[in-house]
Amino acid sequence: MDTTTAFTTRPEGSNVTVIDVVGEITAASEPVLMEAFATAARARAVVLNFTGLDYMNSSGIGLLVTLLIRARRNNQALRACGLSDHYRQILALTRLDEAIAIFETEAAAIAA
Repeated sequence: MDTTTAFTTRPEGSNVTVIDVVGEITAASEPVLMEAFATAARARAVVLNFTGLDYMNSSGIGLLVTLLIRARRNNQALRACGLSDHYRQILALTRLDEAIAIFETEAAAIAA
């Protein structure tokens, strides 16, 4: 397991699961991230809380694309909150912001 990455999941009501991102998202993060996402399989929406994100590289962006594909297959909405301005710009440049709803706060992402 990559010790620089931690993903914790927590249900918020019966239809939303929040995945808290702590540390880095790189290629080494894949098994841990996919395991966390698998625990959200029954949720109608998954919120990625990036408040604890330290670093994400191009492989990490690729993992977000993988999550998006899996969420769509499961008929789940994928939402994000807690992104720094830098990572908001990266999601805009990659056009992921068109597929992943981005919110200022976790509460807004859960309520959407």
